Amino acid sequence: MQWEQRITDVQQHLAHEKIDGWLLFDFLGQNSLARDFLQIDPNHLITRRFFYWVPAKGEPVKLLHAIEPHVLDHLPGKKLVYLKWQELQSSLKEILKGSKTVAMEYSPNNAIPYLSKVDGGMVDLVRSCNVDVVSSGSFLQYYTCVLCDEQLKSHLEAAEFLDITVAKAWEMIAVHLKGGRTIDEYAVRSFIASEFEKNGYITEGLPICAVNAHSADPHFEPLKTGSSEIKKGDFVLIDLWCKKKAPGSIYGDITRVGFAGPVPTARHQEIFSIVRDAQRQATEFVEKRWKNKETIRGFEVDQVCRNVIEKAGYGQYFTHRTGHNIYTKDHGPGAHIDSLETNDLRPLIPKTCFSIEPGIYLPGEFGVRCEYDVYLNADGTILVTGGSQDAITCFL
Repeated sequence: MQWEQRITDVQQHLAHEKIDGWLLFDFLGQNSLARDFLQIDPNHLITRRFFYWVPAKGEPVKLLHAIEPHVLDHLPGKKLVYLKWQELQSSLKEILKGSKTVAMEYSPNNAIPYLSKVDGGMVDLVRSCNVDVVSSGSFLQYYTCVLCDEQLKSHLEAAEFLDITVAKAWEMIAVHLKGGRTIDEYAVRSFIASEFEKNGYITEGLPICAVNAHSADPHFEPLKTGSSEIKKGDFVLIDLWCKKKAPGSIYGDITRVGFAGPVPTARHQEIFSIVRDAQRQATEFVEKRWKNKETIRGFEVDQVCRNVIEKAGYGQYFTHRTGHNIYTKDHGPGAHIDSLETNDLRPLIPKTCFSIEPGIYLPGEFGVRCEYDVYLNADGTILVTGGSQDAITCFL
């Protein structure tokens, strides 16, 4: 999309939301969302405060420091240059003159932390220009987490690769146990990480392999020293996420559970069935609403999922949101599937991806998480990616 068309598109969103303009601000890379929209390389060093004003009507305006007056030359609009802090403030007041509502990367009461990229002091300064600061979250995700065709392809490949890799992990554990050799959580984690490296994938952090009570910790981290050995009769959770080692590639993120024996216990089966049913009902809710072209908000999907687990009597053990946006970072900037940690009112929009990953975590016993990813096609259909798990994997 050319910049002139991009600005026109933004102005249509602003008019629809009845917002007078969007003020993009950054200092030293703190506002990664603004930089993404402005297509500024995150590694490009910009040391002074800069602003880009997109009014609902009219020409954009750049406000730049005299030391770095060319950093936004790739963007359309009038350029203003300041040297002293007094000039910055007076220029800002002039830019915003006549406006009543100004959108920024701000979330009232820090309700959605992923949107809170502008510090409180800057919000104070902008408000001193006699305007009301509102969140850009109602339209921002159209520019920060929509997948192009090449990115969708990279996501699908990553999700398929993860499904294949976790199957290899089960096989590796089984070979060790059948051969009478020891293997622990850290060894499985290291194996998965080596598969990533060997096949040209990268990750944020490292995968999780958690045995028995460790699987009741959603973010358990197996370390080289102190990891639990995997033995026959053990319950194992593996969580893994990665993306291709290429610019703009998109993550895949899945979780699987397995049992080192021929048949899981009745307790394992009970908890898995509840979690899988919650995942299934949340997905069906998304699929039906999306097909009917009805608005779906992140918190609504979480509530559908959470209601299943609460009805089964395990609500207190579902200790995290149902899912998160997926983009070039595993936890992307778009709408999350969340009514617990935050109340995400943002709508799910076409050509975006998110996880659905309910869990039940029983301290001192074990935890079950079922996770796959969902992509929303523009034609009203959805894609479930990464494969789905309909039964506990018995790998012995």
